[in-house]
Amino acid sequence: MENRGRGTRAEYWRYRKEEELARAEESARTIALIAHDNKKQDLCDWAREHRETLAHYRLCGTGSTAKLVSSDLGLDVAALQHGPLGGDVQIGAMIVDGLVDAVVFFWDPLEPQPHDPDVKALIRLATVWDVPTACNRSTADAVLLSLEAETRRVWDLNPETEVA
Repeated sequence: MENRGRGTRAEYWRYRKEEELARAEESARTIALIAHDNKKQDLCDWAREHRETLAHYRLCGTGSTAKLVSSDLGLDVAALQHGPLGGDVQIGAMIVDGLVDAVVFFWDPLEPQPHDPDVKALIRLATVWDVPTACNRSTADAVLLSLEAETRRVWDLNPETEVA
């Protein structure tokens, strides 16, 4: 007698686990981390203070920032291109596609940037698409608190929903 699509009990539970992981991954929120050279240490210090909270989110960032935060905190941070090589544009595209829920961008307003048009485009896209954007520690704290409050609110409305 053939199996007709039914697997073993172990295969069923493995499938269910994969399905749950995929669903949890879909519901996980994404935070983009970006910092200009003079602000990378500030971003790492901020991220270190919030490591336990950030561990519940998907993280991505531009080249060296992502690598620095990942190695410093031991968290998985998806590294895109280096900012001047298109990393800011990549994050902008992710914003347009609805793949970024918040941006923490410690930019240096006192230092000219060769890719300034990309920086302005990224900030413009985050504003147009209503993505919370933090440019310093105080606003980064506020954005993270807001994301956490929203996560708790969703959980209170539907306790069976798996949230980040």
